[in-house]
Amino acid sequence: MLAPALRERYDLSLTDVGIALSSVWIGPILTLLPWGLLADRVGERLVLVSGLTLCGVLVAAAGWAHTFLSLVLLLAVAGGMGASVNAASGRAVMHWFPARERGFALGVRQTAIPVGGALAALTLPAVNGAGGLKVSFIFMGAICVVAAAVAAGAVRETGRPEQELEAEDVDWTLRDSRLWVLSTGSGLYLFAQISLTAFLVLFLHDVHGLSQGAAAAVLAVLQVGAVVTRISAGRISDAMQARIRPLRWIGLASAAGVLLTAVVTHAPVAVVVPVMVVAGAISMAWNGLSVTAAAELAGRARSGAAIGFQQTTLAVLGVLVPAGFAYIVETTSWRTGFALASIGPLVGWYLLGRLPEISG
Repeated sequence: MLAPALRERYDLSLTDVGIALSSVWIGPILTLLPWGLLADRVGERLVLVSGLTLCGVLVAAAGWAHTFLSLVLLLAVAGGMGASVNAASGRAVMHWFPARERGFALGVRQTAIPVGGALAALTLPAVNGAGGLKVSFIFMGAICVVAAAVAAGAVRETGRPEQELEAEDVDWTLRDSRLWVLSTGSGLYLFAQISLTAFLVLFLHDVHGLSQGAAAAVLAVLQVGAVVTRISAGRISDAMQARIRPLRWIGLASAAGVLLTAVVTHAPVAVVVPVMVVAGAISMAWNGLSVTAAAELAGRARSGAAIGFQQTTLAVLGVLVPAGFAYIVETTSWRTGFALASIGPLVGWYLLGRLPEISG
């Protein structure tokens, strides 16, 4: 939502904007697995509260960044601290719900992403218009701190694991080939998700002339659709008692959606917007199933470490995809960028086909 404002303030190219969007994924590469291991050892509440508080302070500080480099560095460290949410909240839900309800529960948990995206799309253009980037970053930082306070008061600890986490548990996490295939295969779905969501506002603003507010409203609708697709994917997964099959279906649908977006890139807005909303909502449906499958592969005692590993894989791809997509668009065209993005979920669909079914 702030990409046009960032581009104007720091005089950025489209590739630079991609680097800024990638920056929040850099820190999690280093911290996601440690956060997951810490959650396995000390519980979820402490991890959530400390990580979110530090994240909020750093995000607010980004409003005072005078150079593009300092902005990227602050956002990278903030992302590393905020990554505490990924492993800790997933681990909590894993322990709270039995296998027959876990896909749905983690699907609901994963709606945090589109709900946050929708709220940001509805509020940030007005906040930025009233106070500029500094106030926007303070606003986002304050939300993180409030979330930390909510976690401190509302998160119910699931108790210490029956067995203490040992060194061999970490070794298992890093050596389990199934977890590597699952994490890499589902992570490739980010090609579709990032191209359709992170760049939607810029695309509609630059190519179709929509205002920043109007483009952000489209993104808000997309995020509401993603809430539906994530919950539905979890519910279907539980009903089927399967994780991999519905996860692969989403990969095919994501590839088709982003490829259709490439076809209609220069069509009228009345055509482009519905296609991108539906395709984007589908492209965000997969994450809850991937987290559920990773946790169930590991078992309860090692679920935090497994989720941390799975999310680390996403973070690595999350660094590469936005900058790479922006560079391709800048050097070729939006149509080419969207078309190439469809390859990611297709490869992911193929890799996931090598896994046996995971039913919890």
